[in-house]
Amino acid sequence: MNLRFLPVFLLLAMACNPRTGSTVSGTKQQNNTSERKNVTVYTTADSTRFRLAKTEVLTFSPFGQPFENQPCVFVDPSQQFQTFVGIGGALTDASAETFAKLPAAKQTEFLQAYFDREKGIGYTIGRTNINSCDFSSDMYTYVAEGDRDLKTFSLAHDERFKIPFIQKAMRASGGRLNLFVSPWSPPAWMKDNNNMLQGGKLKPEFYDSWANYYVKFIQAYEKLGIPVWGLSVQNEPMAKQTWESCIYTADEERDFIKNHLGPTLKKNGLSSKKLIAWDHNRDLLYQRASTYLSDPETAKYIWGIGFHWYEIWNGGRQYENVKRVQESFPDKNLLLTEACNYPFSWKTFDEWQWGEQYGENMIHDFNNGAVAWTDWNILLDETGGPNHVNNFCFAPVHAKTKEGTLHYMNSYYYIGHFSKFIQPGARRIVSSSSRAQLLTTAFQNPDGSIVVVVMNPTPEKIGYRMYLGGRAVETVSLPRSIATLVF
Repeated sequence: MNLRFLPVFLLLAMACNPRTGSTVSGTKQQNNTSERKNVTVYTTADSTRFRLAKTEVLTFSPFGQPFENQPCVFVDPSQQFQTFVGIGGALTDASAETFAKLPAAKQTEFLQAYFDREKGIGYTIGRTNINSCDFSSDMYTYVAEGDRDLKTFSLAHDERFKIPFIQKAMRASGGRLNLFVSPWSPPAWMKDNNNMLQGGKLKPEFYDSWANYYVKFIQAYEKLGIPVWGLSVQNEPMAKQTWESCIYTADEERDFIKNHLGPTLKKNGLSSKKLIAWDHNRDLLYQRASTYLSDPETAKYIWGIGFHWYEIWNGGRQYENVKRVQESFPDKNLLLTEACNYPFSWKTFDEWQWGEQYGENMIHDFNNGAVAWTDWNILLDETGGPNHVNNFCFAPVHAKTKEGTLHYMNSYYYIGHFSKFIQPGARRIVSSSSRAQLLTTAFQNPDGSIVVVVMNPTPEKIGYRMYLGGRAVETVSLPRSIATLVF
C-alpha cells in the first residue's frame, strides 16, 4: 500500500495504530518528570510508508561517556538562543484561485492540513502580495493610472479569491496566523521604466504616494477582518525579473525606509507592524543588513531582515551569512521569507530531493539565528501555476483541479516536522551532532517540552544515541529521512 498520496485525513485516522506508520494526532506534552522519561519519535523516510508517522516511543537510560565510534546527538536546554516566531507559507492569487476550484470537502481537508495543529502541520505565518506578482493570473494594481493621491484605491480584485481564502485560512488557524504583506512592484506609472515587469525603479516624486499605498492596503485588509502582522519593503529588490519587480540599492532602500515608509507607518498608527527589509537572497544579506542597521534613524523602524534561498543559482547555499547578521545585529530578527523548488514537472514530483532541500535549509537557518521560516505558494494547480509569466514551480501541495484532488509532496511532511511541533515562543537550544551525516536542531517549547529534529540525507541507516546530560535514548535514523523527537 502506497501512503504517499493518501489524503491527510486518512493518514490521521491511522494514528491509533503505530504499525501503520501513522501521522501524529496531537502534540500536547505533559510537563512532568515521568513524561520526560519517554521520547516519542515521528518519522518521514524515503522508500517507506512513513509520513510524519509515529514510529517509536523510547525511554531514557543512564549512559556514560560516548565512544568516538558512537554517533550521537547532544541536547542541552540550559543554552538558549533566539525565540521562535513561526512557520508558514504564502497565500497568493494562484493559491486562492486554485483553492476556489476544489470541492468543499477538499477545501476543508486542505485548510486542516496546513493550519490545524492537531489534524495538520499547524502553520502560524502567512504572506500575501500587494498588487500582482508572478503567481497571479493577471497583472493588476488597486488604483487608477496617475492617481498619486490614491483616491481610487479599491480591493475589488482581491475580493473575488484572495481575501475569502485568507479569511478561511485565518479561521482554520484559530486566529494564530500572522500575516505579512509584500509588494513585487508599484504601479507602472510610478516607475522609471513605466512597466511593472522587468525591474525599473520607483520615481522619487512618488516615494510618499507609494509609502501611503502600504498604509491603504493594510487598513483596507484590516477593515475586512484580516489583521496584518507585518510587511516587507520590496520582494527581491536586486532582481530584474520578467515578472513584477522593482530595484532598490541598499542605500535607496535605507533612505526609503528612513524618510518615507517608516515615518508614514508611524504617522498612521502602524508602528507596531513588523517591518522587514531586504526580502531577497542570502548572498547579499550582510551588505544589505549592515547598510540599514548601521544607520540608527533607519534601524529604529526595522523589526527584521528577510531572506530567500535562491542564491543556489550563484553556486551554493550561504547559511553563514545569516549567522553574520545575527552576530552583528542581535537585537533584530532574521526570517526566511520565500523558498520553493522548481521547475515544476509531474515527472519529478516524487523525487526525494524536494523535501530534503527544505529540511537542510530549515535546520541551518534556525541554527544560524532565524526566528521564522515562510515557504512560497501553499497551493498550486496541476501546471505549477496559475502564473501569468510562465514561471511555474512546486508547492508542498498541488491540486488536480479537473479531478478535484489534492497531492502532497514530501516537502509538506518535511516542513511539518518543524511546524507541527515547535510552538511560537519556543527557544532554540543546543543540539549538537557528532556526525556530519546527521543534521539537527532543537527547541524548548513554552510548555517545557523539547523538540529535536534529526535529518539523515545519506542512503545509509545510522544508529545513534540522543543524549540529555548523562541519559540517552538509542534509535536509528533511516536512509534519507527526517525525524522529530519530542519529550
